[in-house]
Amino acid sequence: MPDKDPCALITGIAKKMCENDWEPEGGGSSDTGGGGITGGASEHVKDLAETLVKTLNGLLAPKRAWAPETTDNWLYQQFLWLGQHLAIAILICVIVVCALTAWQGAPRLKQLGASTGWTLAAVTGMASVPGVVMLLNRAVSSAFTTAFDSDQSTLLKTISEDLDHGADSGNPVAILIIISALVVALAFATLVFMTRQLGILAFVCMAPLVLASMARGGDTSAVRAWAIRLLGLMFAPFALLLVAPFVQMVKGSLVMDAVLLVAADALMLRMIFHGIPYFGPKIAGAARGFVESRTTNPLARAVVRAGSPDFYEQENQPRMARTVDTPGRAAHQDRGVLFAAYGVKQKQRSSRLTTESAIDKTQREAPRNQQLIAARRTARAAAAQTTTPGPRTPGHGRGPAVRTQAPAAPGPGPATVRPPNP
Repeated sequence: MPDKDPCALITGIAKKMCENDWEPEGGGSSDTGGGGITGGASEHVKDLAETLVKTLNGLLAPKRAWAPETTDNWLYQQFLWLGQHLAIAILICVIVVCALTAWQGAPRLKQLGASTGWTLAAVTGMASVPGVVMLLNRAVSSAFTTAFDSDQSTLLKTISEDLDHGADSGNPVAILIIISALVVALAFATLVFMTRQLGILAFVCMAPLVLASMARGGDTSAVRAWAIRLLGLMFAPFALLLVAPFVQMVKGSLVMDAVLLVAADALMLRMIFHGIPYFGPKIAGAARGFVESRTTNPLARAVVRAGSPDFYEQENQPRMARTVDTPGRAAHQDRGVLFAAYGVKQKQRSSRLTTESAIDKTQREAPRNQQLIAARRTARAAAAQTTTPGPRTPGHGRGPAVRTQAPAAPGPGPATVRPPNP
């Protein structure tokens, strides 16, 4: 009985490779590196790595921002309408107050002139915010892309070169390692991209409310706080350039490039934690919890803990290694600055720990408290051993008496016996 064809049930390219003893149609073997399954897989993985590098560059420096380019956007129109009418309402209130207190003379006229000028400046600036933000975002993206393309010592540029000319570029295992690191980097870059773009959109939409506060008389404290936060979001991708000095030391090794890429991931996570207001700590904490719940690798846990450390809400507590404002406290502080620009006094937030922070603090200090309790018990036991039980003295209760020998008196006579301390 003739043997059945082992390749009869296979179709497509797999059938042709089966008929050619698992080699491609053009010949070649897996030992030459120019064909075979190993060589083909290595080339596919290398192409995927290059695609991920380009995607990573695009996410860190996007050409377009999720913010309205002009004032025609419906969402920004609502804020613009509210901000302009609010500025005019504040100016009318200032005019009424100045008219009712016109007997004060020059100070009220000066306040009226300043409020009128700042109102015109605020209304003019409201319509220009989207265009300015878009131009600034394009400038930052172009500068970031130029810095990464022109400087050969940048991390992503070095990875692209090492994929083709590195010492271990022909090693499929090394390329798989770098692919894993790139996937992790892409995940963190997505976090940076999402939080950065959503933060820019939120700050652009609230620009009319912030600028309208200047109509009260030129108070620019809220505008300064808003501008600092916005510029911090715009220039956030440049944090990745901090690892550039170390790239030349490991150039040519894909494994060391992967190590530097993981360090850059921790740096970007740290930037999310500290640099992005309001929701940065929440996103960084969620990323840390996601990693810790799905891996027991101590290195991965150390990386996410370095990027998203433990923090507490109380700012003035002693013996605190590091205190960071929570998103709620940060939002409360910035809201207080905006309310103060409108002349509204806000109630101070309590400095007490929240329930979650108090539980975390108790768990953190539990080992130290147990050591203190054990030390106290040891000290009491040592003190109890220094006293020896003596014979019972008649007429002095039922309990055993404690006999302690006192030093002899200098003069003649019996030694003085002192009762033990209670």
